[in-house]
Formats: sequence, structure tokens, C-alpha cells
Amino acid sequence: MRIENLQNDNRKFIKSIGNFHVLEYIQDASVSPMNAMNEYFMSKMNVRRRQVVIDIDKNHSAIIQAGAMQWMGGHVEATSGVRGIGDLFGKALKEAVTKETAVKPEYVGEGCLVLEPTYKYIILVDMAKWGATGMTIEDGMFLACDANVKNKVVARKNISSAVLGGEGLFNLSLQGDGVAALESNVPEEELIEVVLENDELKIDGNLAVCWSSNLDFTVERTTKTLVGSAVSGEGLVNVYRGTGRVLMCPVAPTSSLFEAANTMSAKAAAKNSNTFGK
Repeated sequence: MRIENLQNDNRKFIKSIGNFHVLEYIQDASVSPMNAMNEYFMSKMNVRRRQVVIDIDKNHSAIIQAGAMQWMGGHVEATSGVRGIGDLFGKALKEAVTKETAVKPEYVGEGCLVLEPTYKYIILVDMAKWGATGMTIEDGMFLACDANVKNKVVARKNISSAVLGGEGLFNLSLQGDGVAALESNVPEEELIEVVLENDELKIDGNLAVCWSSNLDFTVERTTKTLVGSAVSGEGLVNVYRGTGRVLMCPVAPTSSLFEAANTMSAKAAAKNSNTFGK
């Protein structure tokens, strides 16, 4: 199989790690006269459509978020990735406690797999750089990974404070050798990396996008007393302790980024758009 014109003057691979590639629409020509101006200025502000392209072969299969596949070519087949009733129950539990889908299909064979476009920023991660314990990601960021990368749900150590802080009780952890693709509200080059060496980091709000899984992650009051928290004007903060890395956003994303179509809603957004002059 040969794929032609996947890249051209309007869309190019902006990053590749292994068999994972990020295809960015530098200038999206598939617009109508009604929204051409908006698309033009969006492109100038780096708000562009991006897709993950994955090469599939006998040494590389891929696990993706359910519903994220747009098209595939070659001898590529999708499997459920479910290994028995017990595994299905465990995956259903993951969906109940995180924002990730219960069953993530695995694509095997030989060919090419292209995921749905998103206006969010795609971060490709070489999992080997995160060590044996891997990384933990914020809810809803998972998009795809190599089948050699294992994903599991990890619980917060301080459950009561997590509830009070409005945080989820569980996060998704990725571990193993291979590549992972994450959806972020902030470009990778804008992320701040904090390297902890038997130290601690306190963050007010959900600014952290991922962190080393061996770090102790809790939600705590800024001061030891309720009166002190009231006087300081701060309430609860996310605390990361130990030795490892934390990637965090410099500022909280704007509401427009939260509303940006991700891969899970790309099909619905396309139906409601006026791209074809509807």
C-alpha cells in the first residue's frame, strides 16, 4: 500500500517518535466562505487541526481511545483488548473512576492508522524517559499508546482531601517501553518542567498535566489550620513529594480551549459545523 499526498504544503508532520507522528494542518483549505476568516486567524494563533498517524506492523500495535479512529489502510484489524470477564469488569471500573473509556481497542497487523482530528495540542511521549515507574496523567488526556505501554488506575493517598478539593479520586498511570500520545490544552513547548529531588511542589489548581508515578500526590490545605487558610486566601493545593518530574501549564487554560473539539467529539462537531456550507 502506498499513501500519497498525506503531507503537502498545507499539512505536515511536525513531530515523530518511533512509529507515532503528529500531522498538523498549517492551513486548512477545507472551509466554506462562511468560516474562512475564523479559520485563517485561528491558524495564525496556532489553533490548528492535528491528527495522530500511527504506523502498524508486526512489532508495533497500538491502543487508542475508543471512537478516536478516523481511517486505516493496509491489513490492520481492531481487537477489543478485553481478555475475559474479569478484565472487562476491571476496565469498566476504570471508566467509572476516570474520564477514560472502559474498552480501548487495540489495532494490530500491518498498515497505517489515522486518528480523528483535534484542535487540542498533541504531546508525544517517549515512555523510556520516564523510568521504570512511568508517568501519571490528568484525567481525559489519554489518546493513544504503543501496545507495550501498560495503563492502570492509581488512587490518591489522601481521598478525603481530594474530594474536598474537587479533584478526582483516581488517575491513569502509563508504564513501559514505547510511545504515548496525549491531548493537552497547552502546547508542549509552553509546559513548565519541575524536577524534584527529594523535594515538594505545591500547585493551586489543575495545572499539572503529568508527573512521575513514584511521586506522592495528595491534596492538602495551604496552612495547618482552617483559620490560616482563610487568612491567606488560599484553600487546598495539589502537593507532589519525592524525586521525579512534573509537567505543568504556566496558566490555566481559557474557556475556549476547554470547548475545543477533541477526538471524542470531532465527529459530532463536524456534523454541526458549516464547513460544507450547511
